[in-house]
Amino acid sequence: MKIVTAAETREIDRLTSERFGVPALTLMENAGTAVAEVVLAEYPSARRLGIICGKGNNGGDGFVAARKLHEAGREVQVLLLADPSELRGDAAEMFKRLPVSPIFAKSGDDLKSERARAVFEADVLVDAILGTGFRPPVRGLYAEAIAAINASSAPVIAVDIPSGADADVMGEQTGAVARADAVVTFTAPRPAHVFGLVANGPILVAPIGSPDDAIVSDLRLNVTTAKDIAPLIGPRPAAANKGDFGHVLVIGGSLGKAGAAAMAGMSALRAGAGLSTVATPKSVLPTVAGFHPELMTEPLEETGNGTISLRALDYERLDALVEHKTVLAIGPGISRSVETAEVVHTVVNRYKVPMVVDADGLNAFQGCTEKLDGGGRPLVITPHPGEMARLVGSTAVAVQRDRLQVARTFAREHNLIVVLKGHRTLIAQPDATVWVNTTGNPGMATGGTGDILTGMIAGFIAQNPMRVFEAVIAAVHLHGLAGDIARETMGEQSLVATDLVKTLPEAIRRARRNAQEKLAKICG
Repeated sequence: MKIVTAAETREIDRLTSERFGVPALTLMENAGTAVAEVVLAEYPSARRLGIICGKGNNGGDGFVAARKLHEAGREVQVLLLADPSELRGDAAEMFKRLPVSPIFAKSGDDLKSERARAVFEADVLVDAILGTGFRPPVRGLYAEAIAAINASSAPVIAVDIPSGADADVMGEQTGAVARADAVVTFTAPRPAHVFGLVANGPILVAPIGSPDDAIVSDLRLNVTTAKDIAPLIGPRPAAANKGDFGHVLVIGGSLGKAGAAAMAGMSALRAGAGLSTVATPKSVLPTVAGFHPELMTEPLEETGNGTISLRALDYERLDALVEHKTVLAIGPGISRSVETAEVVHTVVNRYKVPMVVDADGLNAFQGCTEKLDGGGRPLVITPHPGEMARLVGSTAVAVQRDRLQVARTFAREHNLIVVLKGHRTLIAQPDATVWVNTTGNPGMATGGTGDILTGMIAGFIAQNPMRVFEAVIAAVHLHGLAGDIARETMGEQSLVATDLVKTLPEAIRRARRNAQEKLAKICG
């Protein structure tokens, strides 16, 4: 799903009406209806609903929501922060259709009246004061209304965006901003919806009538939703066999770090790969083989420290292992041995199968990133900020400060796919298009979750070798969703990496179900 700016949103609405013939009034009707439907679905027992409206189109959406909620049998109070004579266009038309008598507040004193205060004591509040066209700061009556919303104990659903927020800001909001327990926005999200932490709960995107051809943006930013990955997680053909879903080869592991390679291999299977083989130093092979019976293993020559030796390349041994494999993943638990780093360089440059490089497989390229080139075959790297910093000769703090540009630049310069892990994991491809993942939680900040992701990416590529980028997007989304599901029972503090392997089947089921929903959830 595309991310668009506030200005692009206005242009989308204009094109929808002028080029595609959908009246602006219809867009507003659909928007307000979507808000009402969310209120009814999320708070079915709420009887008293307070709708706080500004004088612009956001208020018009609120008027529609109020009408729909009234028709659904709820007790609705509408507070208009303006004189009715100030309403214009579609908002004025929707105001005429209100089935309830509104309360007017034209000043701070009006806002303190008994009738106005009663609105903020409703079971649920709908914030329809300011939309994405607003530019902070907010002052005067609107700022006082925002303060009243924030002081209320009622849950708040924001129409389009919390009032006072800047839709184009990717970081922390400043000034007076209304709190929100949910946000219902329309057509496509803005940067603040994805990066701005503007809600304590879900952010939902409702289609209101704009065709895909009208939704254009120069940002080259997208946010992953269940609908985007649905084609990769659908039912399998009845006559399918394991050979249809690819064979993953994981090269990794070392003395003391056998679990990383084993987790990568197993998560490739759990993601749906037909076969998974882990090639690992011979002394740690029994540990890997004992991890799960479905894993196949291959022993590799090792150094005195129990890491993969250059001798593993002798007699075309590795060539034979790579032959007929659909995708190769290298790096989990492989260690930072100098000799093993040479093995990594050779593998990455010699073989032209789709490849995923992670962990110490990436650290092997510190100071020699010119050897990390995706030309000739799909290459995916999955660094966390520290590994990314080592690749670009910077610091983790600097990478975090400019994550989007760092990921885009490295993907372009090295002709590969960058999965820059962290809060709002970024997936960048060489043409500068970036997808943002919003699943996942802090409980996943524990050893091994990156190895699970590496295996999942390899597993999805194995099943979709002609759709590598889509496979990466799907794996990242489901990895985070599996973590969110694990948190439901384990909590954040007790979550461990292998919990994600257990919850991945439920993540796939939920994603299939979510893809059928009318509204797309992008956060929460």
